[in-house]
Amino acid sequence: MVLGACATWSLITGTLHDGRPEGVLLAVLAVAAGYATGRICGALLPVAAPCAGALAGLGLTLAVPGLVPGPQFAAPLGHAGATAAVLTLSAGAACCAARAASAPALRFALGALAVAVAVAAAVLGSAVGLACCGAVLLVSAAAGRVRRRGAAVAGLAAAAAGVAGLAWAVAARVLPAGLAVAAEGRLTRHRIELWRDALRLAHRNTGLGVGPGRFVEFSPVAAQSLQPDGKPHSALLQQAAEQGLTGVLLLAAAYGWLLHALWRTARPTPVALTAGAVLTAVAAIAAVGNALSFTAVTVGVGLLAGTATARPLAEEPGPSVAEPVSRRGRPAP
Repeated sequence: MVLGACATWSLITGTLHDGRPEGVLLAVLAVAAGYATGRICGALLPVAAPCAGALAGLGLTLAVPGLVPGPQFAAPLGHAGATAAVLTLSAGAACCAARAASAPALRFALGALAVAVAVAAAVLGSAVGLACCGAVLLVSAAAGRVRRRGAAVAGLAAAAAGVAGLAWAVAARVLPAGLAVAAEGRLTRHRIELWRDALRLAHRNTGLGVGPGRFVEFSPVAAQSLQPDGKPHSALLQQAAEQGLTGVLLLAAAYGWLLHALWRTARPTPVALTAGAVLTAVAAIAAVGNALSFTAVTVGVGLLAGTATARPLAEEPGPSVAEPVSRRGRPAP
């Protein structure tokens, strides 16, 4: 229902403003297809499926330099955010596979694969990717000691909301002078000016936005760019500018739906929390970058969420949310 609402609203705003909703529709289709595939593969191969996804993501980053949005075939992997997102998804998939494995040797090998992905991020010069992979590894290592899954999921949601709020604060010029200068140094002035154009458009068109794909037509900064891609490089601000407040709420609902699915999944808590950490990291990258414009990222998000919420045909070790435990440690009646 959430994904259907996202697609429907993009069609409505596109029709009313003569916009181009094809990009949104492709992203929705990619997430839905990836999620369905992940559910099937995760049920049949709960360890092999995420392992294959991790290897595919790493190989895609290293061997397919032409993966960029639009008709570009000679450029490298586009934004640093897209590279960081694919590497984060790969590391998270390897960690999920390690958490689902029962043999100690296999767990060690899959953990080593996750570390190798982080090393690849460092070699490629992706500081954001290295930081996100490191955060995922830490969460995966600590997830086995978490007893209250709901509180941990709520913390992940708060972290994503904090990054989104920081992006809005930078665009709205409400940060203190020192923090604003530091943010401009990290994000570049050009990106911040794009954000401010998007925020101005959102204030003027709160209800319906200017229409999907029409940001470049109303943004002076985007129009004057040497290589304009028509995007403000922030999923949150792009939704606000092109699809209004409703588009922002639907984007937040899609992320919330994924976290809710992980909270309710019958998979072990370490698998669920590791996947939640990965999705939160990708959401943070998308809040300050253009990662969701890449089909590889949206498909990867769906695949990871699908495998982490699938119900395997074979029994898995460890407690799950579907199996409440009494105070004495015995299964509740």
